[in-house]
Amino acid sequence: MAVVRPFRALRPRPDLAARVACLPYDVMSTAEAADMARGNPDSFLHVTRPEIDLPPGTDEHDDAVYEQAARALDDLRRRGVLLVDAAACLFLYRLVMGDHAQTGIVGAFSVDEYDRGVIVRHEHTRPDKEADRTRHILTLRAQAEPVFLIHRSSPRLAALVGEATAGLPLYDFTASDRVRHTLWRLPEPAALAEALGELDRVYIADGHHRAAAASNARRALRDEGHAAEDDAARTLLAVSFPTDEAQVLPYNRLVADLAGRTPEAFLAALREVARVADEPVGATPTGPGDVRMFLEGRWWRLSVPPRAQDPVGRLDVQALQDRVLGPLLGIDDPRTSKRITFVGGIRGTAPLEAAVRGGQAAVAFSLAPVSAEQLLAVADAGRTMPPKSTWFEPKLRSGLFVSLLQ
Repeated sequence: MAVVRPFRALRPRPDLAARVACLPYDVMSTAEAADMARGNPDSFLHVTRPEIDLPPGTDEHDDAVYEQAARALDDLRRRGVLLVDAAACLFLYRLVMGDHAQTGIVGAFSVDEYDRGVIVRHEHTRPDKEADRTRHILTLRAQAEPVFLIHRSSPRLAALVGEATAGLPLYDFTASDRVRHTLWRLPEPAALAEALGELDRVYIADGHHRAAAASNARRALRDEGHAAEDDAARTLLAVSFPTDEAQVLPYNRLVADLAGRTPEAFLAALREVARVADEPVGATPTGPGDVRMFLEGRWWRLSVPPRAQDPVGRLDVQALQDRVLGPLLGIDDPRTSKRITFVGGIRGTAPLEAAVRGGQAAVAFSLAPVSAEQLLAVADAGRTMPPKSTWFEPKLRSGLFVSLLQ
C-alpha cells in the first residue's frame, strides 16, 4: 500500500509565499540562481543554491556551501519568514500552467516503502549527486525540496480532492513564469490518506536523487542513534499527482556532427533503417511513432521501428538511440557523450532549428512526449527509462513546505 502521513511543515507566512517560492535547485545554473534571488533575501534559493551567497568560484560541494545553506534556513526562521505548523497536516498543491492543471497530495511518504520498491523508481542515480543531496539533508536536518511522484488515477481520491479544494487556500499566487500555485491545508486528512493507501504503489516522476538521499540520510541518522521509529527521518517529503493530470513534455536531441558523413550520405544511411518521408512537414510530431528531424534547412518525418517490443524498446527515444544515434552517429552512450545535447520540451522546437542553422549542431530530433502510462509500464517491469526521456512540467516550487527531521 502507498502510505502517506501528515507532517508538521515549515512553511512561509502567507504574505511571503510568492517571495520565498523558487524553482528546484537542479533546473538552473549558479549564475541563473543568483539572478533569480538578487534583491530578494527571502528567496528559498539561498537554501537550495547557497553558493550564490559565497565568493564567486566556490565549489558547489565545498563544506562552506552546506554550512551556508544551514545558515540561510536559520535566517529565514529567525526572521519569521518561515514558521512551523502547530499540528501535523497533509496539503493539496495545485499548479496551473495555461490550460493545464494538476493537483497533488503533499505529505510524508515512507522511506521504507521506497527501499522496498513500493515507491517505484525508473532511473539510475549518480553517486555524486546522491552524496550531495544526502549531505544537504543531514546538514540542514531537513528535507528542503519535495520529490515529484505520480499515482494511478482513483475516482475516490479525485472526489476527496475536489471537496477539499472547494475551501479557501493557504497560498494562491502566480509566479513570474505565469504558473499559478495554490496550496490547501488538510487538518483532518485521514480519508485522503486512506484512499491513497488503497493503491499498491506510487512512482517517482522527478527527484530520484532526492529520494535516494532521504533513504541515505535516514540510514546515517539511524546509525548515529538519532532516528527513532516514529521520527520524520523515516519519511520522504513528496507530492503525488494522478497520472491523468501529470503533464509530460518531450526531451529533444541535438547532435553536434554527422560522424564524418555528408548530409546526403547520412540521409542515405538513414533510409536503410527508418522510413523517411520526403514531403514537407512541421517540427512537432503527431504522436508516438512519429519523429521529426531538422537537417539541411528543413524538417523531415521519420518512422523508426523499435528493435525490441518490451516497454523500453517500444519508446521512440529508445528506437532512435538503437537505430540512429548509436549505429549511424556514434552516440553509443548518451549519458556520457559530449556530442549530444538534450533540450527540454518546455523550450519548444525553435532552439533546435536555431542551433542547426547557427552551426552549433548538425542535426536535431524532435520527439513526441512519453506518456505517464508508458513510464509506469517501464517502472512496473523493473526497467529504467532511457536517459533524458521525460520532462515534467510545470515544476514544483521549493520553499512552500519543508520537512524538519528534528
